[in-house]
Amino acid sequence: MSALQHRIRSAIDDFVATGAETGLQVAVYRHGTLVADAVAGIADSATGRPVTPETPFFSFSAGKTLASLIAHLLVRTGTIGYDTPVVELWPEFGAHGKESATLRHVLTHTTGVPAMPRDIGPADLPDWTRVCTAVAAAEPLWRPGIATGYHSFTFGFLVGEIARRATGKPMRQLLHEWIAAPLGLDGDLYFGVPRADLPRLARLEDVAPQPAPPDADTVLAPWEMQPTAAMGNSHEILQADIPSVATFTARGIAAANAAFLDGRLIDSHQLAEVTAVAFEGTDQVFGNPARLALGYPLGRLGTRPDETSTAFGWVGGGGSYVYADIATGISFALTKTRLTPHFATAELLADLTTAGFGPHT
Repeated sequence: MSALQHRIRSAIDDFVATGAETGLQVAVYRHGTLVADAVAGIADSATGRPVTPETPFFSFSAGKTLASLIAHLLVRTGTIGYDTPVVELWPEFGAHGKESATLRHVLTHTTGVPAMPRDIGPADLPDWTRVCTAVAAAEPLWRPGIATGYHSFTFGFLVGEIARRATGKPMRQLLHEWIAAPLGLDGDLYFGVPRADLPRLARLEDVAPQPAPPDADTVLAPWEMQPTAAMGNSHEILQADIPSVATFTARGIAAANAAFLDGRLIDSHQLAEVTAVAFEGTDQVFGNPARLALGYPLGRLGTRPDETSTAFGWVGGGGSYVYADIATGISFALTKTRLTPHFATAELLADLTTAGFGPHT
């Protein structure tokens, strides 16, 4: 057992033993090699089924990692450019002054449509046409490109409809054909889980009943802001193509990011463009300083992003975390069953992973 594997395994065993967590997976690749693959706890509290490295977890917005990967593969193939106007593929999206929006704006959360239209709720998310029609008709909160604000659920539908119109294929098919199958990750990465695979999944649990976020003066609806186990365990949601969220194993999504870093998915020139600072500003949804690459926040969880930041990735509501770092060659992923209102587990495990790995080690 490697030192890193031992550190991570000891930490996640302690999380489960103390009751802080119920079930976890952690996977780490470095320079394309799997250097840690650890699990602890149970995947389903009702049955006692243990977590294995092959257990898929619904991991909320950490799944945006996969939507962004598909956007970059669209560019790699020459299907679309980062500065191609969305309306060239999706004319209806130009309503109410959104005709200047580009794929770059989508990837930097600057299109001005961070929230789902209020007539769209969680039960509508499996209806692709209904959601995309509503998003296309929405009035933006700002002119595309002048401000950023976290596009919680709209992000995946924006990327996904651009991809569908460009290729004629839904995101679940592109994920399979462009990423999962070529990398040998069938059964590890899903936008929409086949019914036959549902019994393999971990079952999420809320850490405690959470008060609903306030309704007044919020950009996002409460359901867009607060993850719940009910949503993450819903068979309708799990089987739907909703590419702002995803179901995956830690090993699978870390392997996908490892291939992104080492040139198997895109070349070094595109990787440099993708991971450069693409937009800086104050997030209009949450009010925090935002520093964004194309498709990802820059910086590692628990560190303040600055001009030296070489890590990029996504957290998922409830505490999951996926990131990669071009300087160290690290690709890290954490999935877990217990939905906590903080990221303490992810931050500690990311710190353990980074310890001892400098840019040249």
